[in-house]
Amino acid sequence: MISVLISIFTVILIVVAVFLGLVVLAQRAKSDSGMAAMGGGMMESAFGPDTTNVLSGLTIKATVAFFVLSFLLYLGYVYQRTHVSGSQNALPTIVAPASPARASTAPSAAAPAVAAPTAAAPDAAKTTTPGSTPPKSP
Repeated sequence: MISVLISIFTVILIVVAVFLGLVVLAQRAKSDSGMAAMGGGMMESAFGPDTTNVLSGLTIKATVAFFVLSFLLYLGYVYQRTHVSGSQNALPTIVAPASPARASTAPSAAAPAVAAPTAAAPDAAKTTTPGSTPPKSP
């Protein structure tokens, strides 16, 4: 029910926003010397001699409608977010237990595997480990 109202209010808000933009563009600039933005005499014949007052009134009403609709949409989204059950819009949570055998053999991607230190063998000078250089002979 609430999602239908949110959709309707969103469409109305878009229409009001476009109307508000057109009304603001149709208004005469204060520095204008009598020529309206939309063709001079055409605006006078459409709204009469009080063209400025009519457009100012429409701008105020459209602005109030824009802010009221925006606030109602905000309240609708807050209500929808707090009152919807978690299973409808959330991804399922899958809990997989970590097996001890896999955890000990597979190194993690974040921390590289480090070889454990070993005790030195008696013939340590003669042996090499992978990645090390062989001992130099004199």
